[in-house]
Amino acid sequence: MAKNKKKEQVKQENIDTQNNKKIETEQKQEPEAQVEEETVKEEDAAAKKMAELEQKAADAADKYIRLAAEFDNFRRRSAKERLDLIGTAGEDVIKGFLPVLDDCERALQMLKESKADDSAKEGTELIMNKLFGYLKSKGVEKIDAIGKDLDTDFHEAVAQFPVDDDKKKNKIIDIVQQGYTMHGKVIRYAKVVVGA
Repeated sequence: MAKNKKKEQVKQENIDTQNNKKIETEQKQEPEAQVEEETVKEEDAAAKKMAELEQKAADAADKYIRLAAEFDNFRRRSAKERLDLIGTAGEDVIKGFLPVLDDCERALQMLKESKADDSAKEGTELIMNKLFGYLKSKGVEKIDAIGKDLDTDFHEAVAQFPVDDDKKKNKIIDIVQQGYTMHGKVIRYAKVVVGA
């Protein structure tokens, strides 16, 4: 009996030891499971935070690119406006010289038709050439008109005149007032007579 009791005690001790080991293992596994669960939660939170930061970085980069493009467009537009302003800054002054040039041309024409002294003709022609040379250096050009089709971008028809030649119909046959352009822009339209 004593042997049986001893066996039972040993059995009970073995069972208790096994139970204690199971409890210890479970207790050890519980914190490990909690640690794993917490680690997964932290990783998910870190992934969300990383995605938010990447989105913010992408938005900031997009804003930067747009702002840089907008500034570049502004810079180009400002430079173009400045060049246009410089190119046409003297336009009013140049327009003021055009009637003087017209008067010089009329005076020269009158001198050529009259029996005036050659020195008067040469002097008037010299003044007219200097004036037109100066205007040409500022970008002023005459508008060609005689024999051309009427182009309302450059010409202003002030009259129609009947013509016998069919080739001259709807063509410019006379200039009433010479037209001019400055750097390709019309500053005075040519007033013309068109054949009908």
